[in-house]
Amino acid sequence: MTARSAKAARPRPVRRPSTARKPRGGRTPGGLRGLHTRLKRAWDRPLTAYYLILGGSLLITVLGLVMVYSASQIKALQSGLAPTYFFRKQLLAAVLGGGLLLAASRMPVRLHRGLAYPLLAVSVFLMCLVQIPGIGVAVNGNQNWISLGGPFQMQPSEFAKLALVLWGADLLARKQDKRLLAQWKHLLVPLIPVAFLLLGLIMLGGDMGTAIILTAILFGLLWLAGAPTRLFVGVLGAATLIGALLIKTSANRMSRLACIGATDPGPGDQCWQAVHGIYALASGGFFGSGLGASMEKWGELPEPHTDFIFAITGEELGLAGTLSVLALFAALGYAGIRVAGRTEDPFVRYAAGGVTTWITAQAVINIGAVLGLLPIAGVPLPLFSYGGSALLPTMFAIGLLIAFARDEPAARAALAMRQPVFGRRQAGVRWKTMRRRVKKRPSGER
Repeated sequence: MTARSAKAARPRPVRRPSTARKPRGGRTPGGLRGLHTRLKRAWDRPLTAYYLILGGSLLITVLGLVMVYSASQIKALQSGLAPTYFFRKQLLAAVLGGGLLLAASRMPVRLHRGLAYPLLAVSVFLMCLVQIPGIGVAVNGNQNWISLGGPFQMQPSEFAKLALVLWGADLLARKQDKRLLAQWKHLLVPLIPVAFLLLGLIMLGGDMGTAIILTAILFGLLWLAGAPTRLFVGVLGAATLIGALLIKTSANRMSRLACIGATDPGPGDQCWQAVHGIYALASGGFFGSGLGASMEKWGELPEPHTDFIFAITGEELGLAGTLSVLALFAALGYAGIRVAGRTEDPFVRYAAGGVTTWITAQAVINIGAVLGLLPIAGVPLPLFSYGGSALLPTMFAIGLLIAFARDEPAARAALAMRQPVFGRRQAGVRWKTMRRRVKKRPSGER
């Protein structure tokens, strides 16, 4: 027997099947890579923006109600009111705002566009009434309120934000349909004159914080409309120059600018509020002193339930609470940008971008002032601070975002699959959401 034949006669080793299981049906592998893949798939689902907007806004509102109740009790008692006075007013505003949110989320886009001009006209009319003696009411030196009788007041400039978003989005969408936005005259007129009219009426009352928010909305609309860099820089430079002149000519605004990064109240206690806001945040630690256990709200920190409610949140809930609020606002901002970026409707893109700019910019200005990084502008934290005039239009704007998120084709299809099909029910057949139909088994069968 030759060596070759002997080698061929040897029995070949039998290969045993591997015991490792392979993923079936496109299942993702385990470990960190699999977790990353599953999270990415969940993040890219059609209803992600819808759930982020709805869940994030509701969580911010509910947490805001809790903090308003905690931060306003001492203020109410010092004013000779019931401890729950401010909380009850905020709860009523939240209920009304919930109705506005639901109505806005169910409205079609054409109805939102139809509200643009009436809302703008009503806002301008009300802001003119603010300047009439006997009708307008001054609060903290700003003439920007209208008394509604009893303890209720309204700030028309808050509704001007929503009016500018809807009217500006409708205007730019119609001009884009006619291909007029390539001409700088059509891009600026009448958007810039109307915006300056609103800003002028607001500044007559001395409310520069709201004017800054309206300016941010204007810049957001111009950015989304594709304004040329030279034009954008020119408008930004003009706004900066006007703002600098307004600050320079006001001792109150100059003192607020001087309190950026202050660690001492300074002469005349001009930085008292800014410094005690830092004290409240610093004393909270990682997990806070406990809900209701704030010390700064006992008369040390002015406006603990409005402009500086974030400082009380940091003192009572600690770093964990403040980071949670920041994460909720970040998720809301991301969802708004996602809705604006995925739509083909120009009105939806401009309106979603305007609302996102409004809420994000106002949150940044408020939180930046509490942290001592920006001057105190006197603007509330959206959906969180006390104030029905600010809460109602903001919740309507959140309803807009929800409606736009639901209107995406993929989101509509996903929501349709989750609805029960009433017309297709049959005897002995049970329909389950997003599952195949399952026949009912007769009793006793196993």
